[in-house]
Amino acid sequence: MDKHIKAPILKEETEQLTSGDYVYITGTIYTARDAAHKRMDEALKRGEKLPFSIENAMIYYMGPSPAREGRPIGSAGPTTASRMDKYTPRLLDLGLGAMIGKGKRSQEVLEAIVRNKSVYFAAVGGAGALLSKCIKSSEVIAYEDLGTEAVRKLEVEDFPVIVVADCHGNNLYESAMKEYRK
Repeated sequence: MDKHIKAPILKEETEQLTSGDYVYITGTIYTARDAAHKRMDEALKRGEKLPFSIENAMIYYMGPSPAREGRPIGSAGPTTASRMDKYTPRLLDLGLGAMIGKGKRSQEVLEAIVRNKSVYFAAVGGAGALLSKCIKSSEVIAYEDLGTEAVRKLEVEDFPVIVVADCHGNNLYESAMKEYRK
């Protein structure tokens, strides 16, 4: 089922999403990959604030290529989400609403998604040039020295994703494999 949602995402909205839903996101999302997650974790350990409000936020695991002339961003495909798994449960417990990436998540992350009524979306890998057309603006807001791994604030319009892990404990990767085996 196709759904259109706004970012940031509210818990009432995540509760309406089901594994396998096609979703189009419009609003503000943030990018953060490995190095940015490490820095955010270190900041939290020191008792410092994160570079953006985590409450109901969406983090897109993506490091863009340089923007071409007249575009806000270059190719913007997802990166493998499992590399952020050691940091994710804590961010979910702090209020993170959703994550966008590709690939499977650890059991700890899946449990934190259910516990916090969050959601994990997949964006199509290999389609970074097409996905970038949904990004209307891009601004580095933290860790500029990390280059493509800096934290960016993105404004997106009808950004296409698929619900992989929903807050009800459903996991598209698991259910799709079971269906395929039949």
